[in-house]
Amino acid sequence: MNAFTYHTPTRYVFGPGAECRAGEELAALGLNKVLVVSGHSSARRSGVLGRVTDALTASSIEWTELCGIDPNPTDIKVRQGIEICRSRSIDGILAVGGGSVIDTAKAIAAGVPYDGDFWDFWAGKAVVKEALPVAVVLTIPAAGSEGSGNSVITLSESKRKISLRTDVALRPKVAMLNPELTFTLPPEQTAAGIADMMAHIMERYFSPTPDVAVTDRVSEGVLQAIVEEAPKVMADPTDYQARANIMWCGTLAHNGVCGTGCAEDWSSHAIEHEISALYGVAHGAGLAVVFPAYLTYVSRTKPAKVAQLGRRVFGVGESDDRVAADMAVTQLREFFGSLGLPLTMRELGIANPDITYMVERLHQNKGKVIGSYLPLDAEATAEIYRIAK
Repeated sequence: MNAFTYHTPTRYVFGPGAECRAGEELAALGLNKVLVVSGHSSARRSGVLGRVTDALTASSIEWTELCGIDPNPTDIKVRQGIEICRSRSIDGILAVGGGSVIDTAKAIAAGVPYDGDFWDFWAGKAVVKEALPVAVVLTIPAAGSEGSGNSVITLSESKRKISLRTDVALRPKVAMLNPELTFTLPPEQTAAGIADMMAHIMERYFSPTPDVAVTDRVSEGVLQAIVEEAPKVMADPTDYQARANIMWCGTLAHNGVCGTGCAEDWSSHAIEHEISALYGVAHGAGLAVVFPAYLTYVSRTKPAKVAQLGRRVFGVGESDDRVAADMAVTQLREFFGSLGLPLTMRELGIANPDITYMVERLHQNKGKVIGSYLPLDAEATAEIYRIAK
């Protein structure tokens, strides 16, 4: 196990009516004027946005709204939000939505106090040293952005999709999670969220660091919970207990606890980002295609950890690592398939993926070699795209 520092400053408010505490929670942070960031219409249509803004008003917090955040969010809304915050002396950001909304809120929070272009942080030209406080009302359990310091933004002009990671600066100060808000999610959105949270765990689980028994067991336990609870959610979208467990799994998957003491990988996310940036597919659906392809590839030379996943999470009984690894990949694909997720790029609606272009962009963005569990060069990532095809 590697030495580590684990710090999660996020306060979690979990349960029915959590969103109605937005006013008191933000007032406790000392906020007076906030920018409320949301998607297109679902938060307003469901009534959650109204409950949140009513709670803000009741706590004498002034608010301004920025809506219309797209999936795979771009810099356009970020820049708009930064200008609003500066012109109205906003002192905090409240995201009401899922990962795209939260990631946009974080980017705005980083950009407001910065003298240069906020994209400098995503391009690696600057480091986030200060940001406006971010709070979250979560409506889509998937990205785990409510508990992480990460934010993924696409530069609209070049379609560069980049993930920024901070330890503390962009972690939300408070996250309000009401599982009831997820009852009306479309099945495909629920399924894509489940794939996303599983991928967040596996990006940490597939690590070259030895002797991380506790962290492995934490990761395996959360993965097992997802595998057990996901069918319940798909069968009955209003099953509160199943929804609650899935929502909390999404947070634990990405708030860092599943990566303590180990080097993380993140090559599958990088590979998928090129697919969703170029073809506009849902990130979780893309991961359901990419991750089994990635595991198929790494199993050829490093099957042991894949076999361990199969034995501990999916109940694979085979003693031979190579055979057990193959069975683990099959089980994972079958699980994703049972949720109605796509399993190939063709099923994503991409009949003729431009693999050469994606590989070129991937390594331009991430370097000649990516990943830590099994370092991948351009030849390797091209093969993974071919397996996923």
